[in-house]
Amino acid sequence: MGEVKKSASQRGVGMIAFLAGFIGALLVGWVVFPNVLYSTKTQPITFLHSSHQDSDCQDCHFFREDGSYNGLPKLETCAECHEEPMGESPEEQKLVEEYIQQEREIPWLVYAWQPDNVYFSHAAHTETQGIECVRCHRDVTKETKNPPFKENRLTGYSDKTMKMVECEKCHAERGVSNACHVCHK
Repeated sequence: MGEVKKSASQRGVGMIAFLAGFIGALLVGWVVFPNVLYSTKTQPITFLHSSHQDSDCQDCHFFREDGSYNGLPKLETCAECHEEPMGESPEEQKLVEEYIQQEREIPWLVYAWQPDNVYFSHAAHTETQGIECVRCHRDVTKETKNPPFKENRLTGYSDKTMKMVECEKCHAERGVSNACHVCHK
C-alpha cells in the first residue's frame, strides 16, 4: 500500500515539473526570444502623417511615369514645403538643419520593406483595384507618435513586414493566382 502512495506522489511531482517546464517554455517563446531576436530602434526624426493631412497622399507617395512606385519620398519632396522651419519644434529644426540644408537623405527605417526574393508592384494593388492602403499598411492618419521599429537581428526586416499568409489570403479572396512565380523572383 505504501508503494502505491509513493507512485501517486511521484506522478504529482512529475505533473508539477511538466507544467513548470511548459509554462517556462511559453515564457521563453513569447517574452524572452522576441526580445532577443528583435532590437528596437527609433526613426531618425519624428514624422507624423496626421500633421500633413492638408496634403494629399499622392503628393508624397506616387507612381512614376514608368509605372513604378516611388515609395518613401526623397528629400526634395520634403524640401518643397520645409526649406525653412515650419514652427519651433526641435524635430522641425533637425529636419531642416541636419537633412534639408545638408542635402542629406533621411535614413528612414522602413516598416513594410519586402524581402529581396519578393516582387511586389503597387500598381497592381491600388484603390482603383478596390484595395485600400490600410489593407496592407497601418492607418497612419491618427498616429500621434511614430511606432517603435522592431528589427529582426537575423534578417534586418521589421516585425511589421507583411507575412506571406496575408498576401495569399487576399489573393484567394480576389481569385488571383497564388502560384509561387507570381510574387517570387
